[in-house]
Amino acid sequence: MAKKKFYAVAVGRQCGIFTDWSITEKQVKGFGGAKYKSFSSRAGAEKWLDDPVYSKKASPIGKKTQRKAYPEDESTDIVIYTDGSSLNNPGPGGYGAVIIEAGREKELSGGYRLTTNNRMEMMAAIVALRQFETGTKPIKLYSDSSYLVNGINKGWVKKWQSNGWKKSDGQDVLNIDLWQELIKLTENSNVQFRWVKGHAGNVYNEQCDRLAVDSAKQKSLPVDSGYEARP
Repeated sequence: MAKKKFYAVAVGRQCGIFTDWSITEKQVKGFGGAKYKSFSSRAGAEKWLDDPVYSKKASPIGKKTQRKAYPEDESTDIVIYTDGSSLNNPGPGGYGAVIIEAGREKELSGGYRLTTNNRMEMMAAIVALRQFETGTKPIKLYSDSSYLVNGINKGWVKKWQSNGWKKSDGQDVLNIDLWQELIKLTENSNVQFRWVKGHAGNVYNEQCDRLAVDSAKQKSLPVDSGYEARP
């Protein structure tokens, strides 16, 4: 049986200690000046990361990195990346999500025969958050959708809800069914929505994009009743 390895990343897209090489590789491959090393024990990896030579240089100029983004202890945050796609918008659409928890990745994806890009961005977040409906761990959800992130973070959705799902100009809010589900999934949980620039080299954003586009291209996709049932 192969011995467990601990991969310490001092400089990379995300810094910290990982136990899965495939995840580690995404942090360092193609990243200029990446610094990483494997160890047979967590203590050894932590000692190496705590060396002033690395701890002071873990954030290269112009690049913000998050130290120990995915440590594998029980208190770690859950990290989720999501993306959505609609061919021709509206058209066949798909969503993709990658969940990183305890050093492991889980992919989720699906699609509909006729939908919109915004609905698929929202559906990606919903499908991922459904995995943690009864959980209490902190969750960081990254999306390149300003519509989704601002809707939550700027309180738009709560204002729309209190206004009978009408916008400030009196027009009906779109995607009410999905906004309502997002409210339910986030009101009693510790979820932070964060915007990430799309198609800018973030490996997880690109992974989600591939999942979404591939799903949108599948045959015999189901009906998005929340969209096709609109008058």
